[in-house]
Amino acid sequence: MKRILTVVAIVAAIAFSNAAGAQSKFGYISVDNMVGIMPETAKLDSLLERYQADSINPQYAQIVSLYQYKDSVYRDSLKTPPAVRKQIEQELPTLIYQIQNWQQIVNQAVEAKQNELLAPIYRKVYDAIKQVAKEKGYTHVFSKEAFLVAPDGDDMIAAVAAKLKVPLPKTTPAGAGK
Repeated sequence: MKRILTVVAIVAAIAFSNAAGAQSKFGYISVDNMVGIMPETAKLDSLLERYQADSINPQYAQIVSLYQYKDSVYRDSLKTPPAVRKQIEQELPTLIYQIQNWQQIVNQAVEAKQNELLAPIYRKVYDAIKQVAKEKGYTHVFSKEAFLVAPDGDDMIAAVAAKLKVPLPKTTPAGAGK
């Protein structure tokens, strides 16, 4: 009797797992590729260049000018009161650090601005992915980069691009250009 009950439990577990597996539908998409083909993304380079030219580059000139002024005041020890001299002595290392590490500061500022500008585009893509997944019955959507091998039919990029009314770039056939 125990053996029959065990067999029935195993058969029921297998049947249940097959039924649950049949209800799952998996899709994948490269979110970064989708964001890369969005028309809004094409405008980012010029916006970032303008941001750097208008906001960041003038800051460098101000920092260098401030450093030169404070350094000259500091060096003119006969006319500079000790309290002012001490304060300038504390400020100069910060200015020197900013000047020496300017490229890193610029890179961080540009990256932060880029993330700020990309956030609404990513949000728009993620919303479209959710809508397409719901419409097409996908229960799970993975990043394409997580797979080494995946069937073309489950790649959602075409459906998401259509949802966003974004044309997909034409790909060259394998072996072309060799």
